[in-house]
Amino acid sequence: MKKTTIWIIATVMGFSFLALLFLQLKYIEEMVQMKKEQFDESVKSALYRVSRNLELNETRRYLEKDVNETERRAYKKDSVSSDLNGTIQHAHQYAVAGKDGTIYSSFELKTITTKPASIPKAMILHSDKNTISEASKSMQEKVKNRYIYEKALLEEVIYSILYTASEKPLKERINFKLLDSDLKVELSSRGIDIPYHFTVSAQDGREVYRCPEYSSKGEKYMYQQVLFPNDQAAKMGVVRIHFPDMSSYLFSGIRFMIPSVIFTLVLLVTFVITLILVFRQKKLSEIKNDFINNMTHELKTPIASISLAAQMLNDESVTKSPSMMNHLGTVINDESKRLRFLVEKVLQMSMFDRKKAVFKKKELDLNEMLESIASTFSLRVEHTGGKIYTEIEAVDSALYVDEVHFQNAITNLMDNAVKYRKADKPLDIYIRTWNDDEHLYFSIRDTGMGIKKDNLKKIFDKFYRVHTGNRHDAKGFGLGLAYVKKIIDLHDGEIKVESDYGKGTKFTVKLPVIKS
Repeated sequence: MKKTTIWIIATVMGFSFLALLFLQLKYIEEMVQMKKEQFDESVKSALYRVSRNLELNETRRYLEKDVNETERRAYKKDSVSSDLNGTIQHAHQYAVAGKDGTIYSSFELKTITTKPASIPKAMILHSDKNTISEASKSMQEKVKNRYIYEKALLEEVIYSILYTASEKPLKERINFKLLDSDLKVELSSRGIDIPYHFTVSAQDGREVYRCPEYSSKGEKYMYQQVLFPNDQAAKMGVVRIHFPDMSSYLFSGIRFMIPSVIFTLVLLVTFVITLILVFRQKKLSEIKNDFINNMTHELKTPIASISLAAQMLNDESVTKSPSMMNHLGTVINDESKRLRFLVEKVLQMSMFDRKKAVFKKKELDLNEMLESIASTFSLRVEHTGGKIYTEIEAVDSALYVDEVHFQNAITNLMDNAVKYRKADKPLDIYIRTWNDDEHLYFSIRDTGMGIKKDNLKKIFDKFYRVHTGNRHDAKGFGLGLAYVKKIIDLHDGEIKVESDYGKGTKFTVKLPVIKS
């Protein structure tokens, strides 16, 4: 499948997942907002009703108290009424019958609060049947006057009660237990059954009451309602309420959406990981194909040279002079070495696919190993006009490693220093060893081309090669440094690189020392 096609499919699927996730989150946000608005409306309605009930209860309480006191005073006094002829008689001597047959005493008529129009018109005075009409009119007039007087008196009493009540402090005007109970009932009737905390404050902000289990959690969303709003501003109070578990309440209705969002996120993450793996595998596949193509091309040259030398040896028409034989032997030997080098690269690559490498470890001296390798490369380095400098400072230089693989790793570092030198300029290589109580160190520094900072993080990746511009003399397969790091890691060591582009590169290796 082409890379462009993969990108198109990946883009479409990625956009689809993101769109689905966005719609789900948007739906959740709208549901929470809607429930929040309903919650706000219900709480405000409940608080208004509580404030209204508080006023009604206070008015009812004072009225009942005043009525009870009035009745006690009324029953202690003896009711007196004047007759139609101007003579005064006791109220119990009179009785008045209504249309429905109910008998009213004169005291009941005196305290009646119904409108004059609803007062029974047919009244019969048992004491004097001859004066029914005149007595009825006189009684109605008296009752009417009494009603007007009592109405005005009642209004004056109510005004006095309310004025007296508003003069009291909030602590005496409010029954806080009753207020708490009223809040619970009003909220419950609107479907809000979650815990709440409330305070009551005066208009100037001074706190009058705080519920016992009060906590500041959830104060971000605070609701308040004015108490006794019809009083003077200085006499009003404020009740403030908040809900510690409000967030849980709001999100309780959308819990069924959470698994859907989680599954969508899992699918999105899985898709991204799969996409990364696909592109990585595709890149590795392309790199391996390039490696095979390069290796095939590299193998053809020595094979063709050896084949040609063998044909010349077998061709009787060719003169077998000593110089010719020496030349053919040299060609066969050099090309055989080249073939062996290419085979080693293939073996190095196959090593990366093994789950566990098999080493034949033994005790070696690092100082001696580095001096031997330096001696091997001295001719190549001196050919550039440079020199190899060694600083052997490690006192305890014994280490436990696989000789073949470890020497190959150091050889790769030296070979890279020679291969990536500056053209037409001398190459100097500095080899140093040192140690401390726990580790043994060695470094290889060169004065070659150096490596750009962007490439430093990738040089230990398999098949990765640093671009050398138009230079094609530095051939390789991107396995050398990856092989070095693999060997160092398998020997429980660490390797790090420092480079200044245009000035050179330094590799530092840390290895564990042999402990008795």
